[in-house]
Amino acid sequence: MKAMVLESQGQLTYKDVPEPERVGSRPVQLRVAAVGVCGSDLLRYAKGTAYHYPLILGHEFSAVVEEAPADSRFARGDRVAVFPLIPDPRDPFSQVGEYAVSSGYDYFGSRRDGAFAERLWAPEENLLPVPPDVPLIHAAAVEPAAVSLHAMLKFKLPANASALVIGGGPIGAFAAQWLRILGCSRVFVADIDPRKLAILQGLGFEVIDAAQQDTVKMAKELTGGRGVDCAVEASGLPVTMIQTIEAAAVFGQVMLLGDHHHDVTLNGPLISSMLRRELTVYGTWNSKITPAGKSEWDMVLSHMRRNFQVGPLISHVPALEEGPQIFADMAARRIWTNKVIFAISEEARAEADRTSHGVLP
Repeated sequence: MKAMVLESQGQLTYKDVPEPERVGSRPVQLRVAAVGVCGSDLLRYAKGTAYHYPLILGHEFSAVVEEAPADSRFARGDRVAVFPLIPDPRDPFSQVGEYAVSSGYDYFGSRRDGAFAERLWAPEENLLPVPPDVPLIHAAAVEPAAVSLHAMLKFKLPANASALVIGGGPIGAFAAQWLRILGCSRVFVADIDPRKLAILQGLGFEVIDAAQQDTVKMAKELTGGRGVDCAVEASGLPVTMIQTIEAAAVFGQVMLLGDHHHDVTLNGPLISSMLRRELTVYGTWNSKITPAGKSEWDMVLSHMRRNFQVGPLISHVPALEEGPQIFADMAARRIWTNKVIFAISEEARAEADRTSHGVLP
């Protein structure tokens, strides 16, 4: 089969590879339909953060069932979204469904080969059915959408809540949508990229141009001077982390959603202010597929049918063989991208072909 393989830092190759190995006690063979590019994929490519080489990246993906166990709830041709974390059943947190904070787990696209390939095997329990009216290309975004939902569900929203999301990329845009769906009356999104701000305006959000305006000052002006009830850091930068803390109102809540790789210094007056405002600061990572039928992934798929939009965020839907060039261009900032989703299966490519420039409406 064909796959895109990370051979070493900065070196991706599209080539023939051996068939993938079976995974789990009840493995299901999948044809990968569509797979998204996560910021962590770009870091593994450009910054040498991969666990090992060679490695097939890709953990945000949808697929079509090719072969399932005889008594499986899935059958050939079924469309699925795939939870990428494979828990160790011996871990105590795994035994209560808290896979993300368990130890000894495996992971598609990081610890083991992932979905930048034509086929793979996945445990049956990691699969969720995709409704027929949800495009497979959109279903590839269930994973990052669930990550942002997992974070937003931690907030205890007061009545008439206001929120600020700093970072208008896909994760920030997903977070903003969840805040609105969950009941925030006003949601502001700050970014320095005018194209991302235009997309967010098109989705109905109030935006702050952080390249031209002071984000904290604007957030306070827009809330009558009090600040926001919920502040979300979705950029992963020291300056934006401090801004989320500064923008929070009395009894405000701060969510650290962006992936930080830099030290952050909080000065004494800011710490004192946090204490006096009695802020709550949350950390978050990953998402949950438990309990079955009532999980965050189930909620994402339900709202993708109604009021949660993925299409406006998709900037590119390339074929897998274009991957090495796309990654090189992204790393060198030669092209503008928002959400890149590879269309791999015939079904996903057909979806892309039905739309202008391959980007879904």
